[in-house]
Amino acid sequence: MHQARIFKTRVPVKNFAPALFLVLNSLVWHTLTYSLLSSYVKQDLLILGGYYAGFAFAAILGASLFRRSRETCLSLWTLLGGAMTALLPAIIGNSVPINILISLLFGASAGVGLPSCLAYFADATDIENRGTYGGIAWGTVGFGVLALVLLTSSLDTAQTFEVLALWRFLGFVAFFCLSRVRGKISLVSAVPSYRLIFGRRDMLLYLLPWVMFSLVNFAEAPILSHSLGSNATFAGFVEFAISGFFAVVGGILADIVGRKRVIITGFVILGIEYAVFGLFSTTPAIWYVYTVFDGIAWGMFAAVFFMTIWGDLAGNNQKEKYYLLGGLPYHLAVFLSELVTPFLGVIQAAAAFSLASFFLFLAVLPLMYAPETLPEKRIREREVKEYIKKAKKTKEKYT
Repeated sequence: MHQARIFKTRVPVKNFAPALFLVLNSLVWHTLTYSLLSSYVKQDLLILGGYYAGFAFAAILGASLFRRSRETCLSLWTLLGGAMTALLPAIIGNSVPINILISLLFGASAGVGLPSCLAYFADATDIENRGTYGGIAWGTVGFGVLALVLLTSSLDTAQTFEVLALWRFLGFVAFFCLSRVRGKISLVSAVPSYRLIFGRRDMLLYLLPWVMFSLVNFAEAPILSHSLGSNATFAGFVEFAISGFFAVVGGILADIVGRKRVIITGFVILGIEYAVFGLFSTTPAIWYVYTVFDGIAWGMFAAVFFMTIWGDLAGNNQKEKYYLLGGLPYHLAVFLSELVTPFLGVIQAAAAFSLASFFLFLAVLPLMYAPETLPEKRIREREVKEYIKKAKKTKEKYT
């Protein structure tokens, strides 16, 4: 029943398909290439630092440049990513300065188009069903990551990079063809300044909890992996599968009850799971409980924070800068994991998880004052229809 109402204002398939394929190809490629690169260079902070520096600088630059000719720039971005991925196997045979340069250029090839990619997705959807489509998109990303991991599991590192380069080139072909069928999206003229965006109360009330979550999550990631030991890889696969399913669930709920409630629910789940894991981290059964709940929370966050909320806040303005500011804290916070890893031997897991739980609950406070971005009319319409349905059932029961 809810799904039928959600898709009342459907997005035509030919309009949504290029955005879906672009997001699927880009996020799967970005997730796997970074994971492979980080393991390839064996936590070399200089090389990884070059990647993050290139990513951040290029993302800021791309948010301003890509909006002027978005489809053309996004097509070139996918080609650039494929070419840079094909060159990555050369990183092992070069000197450190050359490796840093390659890593910096690869980070730039990943970051330069990502804000525009997500802005393109937001412009291809409607605010009343953006959560659902965002959940579907992230669900396909989760499936794509698992499928490619299984496909490349028997290959060596260099061969895996080549497969990912081919995947990126296929993304170029799919997006080029589908975007030509769809035609160009007519963009609005309003381009807000960063000062104007940061001056918005609603933007800050959503951005602050997201920054807190990103810092806590990636500071705790190596501690969690160390605690899980040999179970960490399996738990990661299971969690990814769960998050893909609950991204769709979270996206649908975001279009029914609103984005704010879904986000708060995700923070509460995370806070509880970290508190419980801190108390019972040595109990094997708690690993499964943690994995399930973490997958649920991640799915909800992926649908709303990655795909939906920044497009909502942008409204009729061009959306690149909103997705840039919403995405950079998360992507740059990944580097925290590399900084924490050398100190795992002196960090007490129970204390670290308890502290994480405290900050996650604290992050809920700004959300209590944040306005809902889903139109109030949409929520009230749902409540009225639910009331009418219950009234009809009650009438049928007593007549």
